[in-house]
Amino acid sequence: MSDSSPPAGVADAAPDVPPSPPPSPPPAPGPDALKAQRVIPLRHPGRWIATLVVLVVVAQLIHGLATNPFFEWDRFRYWFLRPVILDGLLVTLKVTAWSALFGLLGGVVLALCRLSRSPVLRTVAWVYIWLFRSVPLIVVLLFMYNFSALYATLSVGVPFGPGFAHFDESKLATEMVVAVVGLSLNEAAYAAEVVRAGVLSVDQGQHEAAAALGLPRGYQFTRIVFPQALRAIVPSYVNQLIGLIKGTSLVFYVSLLDLFGKAQTMASTYPSDIVPLLLVITAWYVILTSVVSVVQFYVERYYSRGALRTMPPTPLQKLRAGLSGVRGRIAIGAAG
Repeated sequence: MSDSSPPAGVADAAPDVPPSPPPSPPPAPGPDALKAQRVIPLRHPGRWIATLVVLVVVAQLIHGLATNPFFEWDRFRYWFLRPVILDGLLVTLKVTAWSALFGLLGGVVLALCRLSRSPVLRTVAWVYIWLFRSVPLIVVLLFMYNFSALYATLSVGVPFGPGFAHFDESKLATEMVVAVVGLSLNEAAYAAEVVRAGVLSVDQGQHEAAAALGLPRGYQFTRIVFPQALRAIVPSYVNQLIGLIKGTSLVFYVSLLDLFGKAQTMASTYPSDIVPLLLVITAWYVILTSVVSVVQFYVERYYSRGALRTMPPTPLQKLRAGLSGVRGRIAIGAAG
């Protein structure tokens, strides 16, 4: 019986088949097809309704401010740049600047004491912060104003021994000194916690790396730890600074005529201008806090250079981007 199957190891010879040509690319879609494939964004009717309601409310507020004769905007313009108001503004700026400087320095010292390994320094710093955060600012200022009644003279010398130099406290404690010292003592208590929180926010590995390099502890803090801590310190301390600007209005009660004190004095002299004068000091406080907020933005932007991949855009850059987006939408709409 014969076997018709081919011998083992012999393969059937397949005929040569030419390779199929590659598929041709699909034709490019025309403008009509692109228009049909355009993604339609999701509608948000609630957002539009809320925006319309807010715009109506804002328009009513602006209209009421502009047309209500009770505000007396002509008297507002009269008082806004009067020398008496500008003198009070200058006093407010001086008190704020000195109190912010001394308060921040005192806060740094208190924060370092709280982070110290010495139990005495930690306890004293904690008691100071606890006390001044518990007592109202107006009480601190009144105590400082009447400090001469408690200590008529101040002396420098041997502790519990004779004094080498004596000072008349009533001559040293002028209204400006009383205001700056009182505000600085109060501000240091809050600034200490802000600085301490910023230092604690720095990664522990940064401390260990600086210690491994054998750097002195003071150099570690000033050049490695504190610059990184400023990223967390700046936003919180600016809030404190804004509160300090508004808190300067309390120095009126220690006979220092700042912006609020000058307006209060003018209001007692011209009772019919109470509302315009209140609007004047409101406008000046808004201007001062707005300037501080602008400075805060650029300081935060400066210290975030090593922490963010891209720097946050400035207001001018945001405006340019918004205008470019509007031009792009206009061009797309014209093309369609």
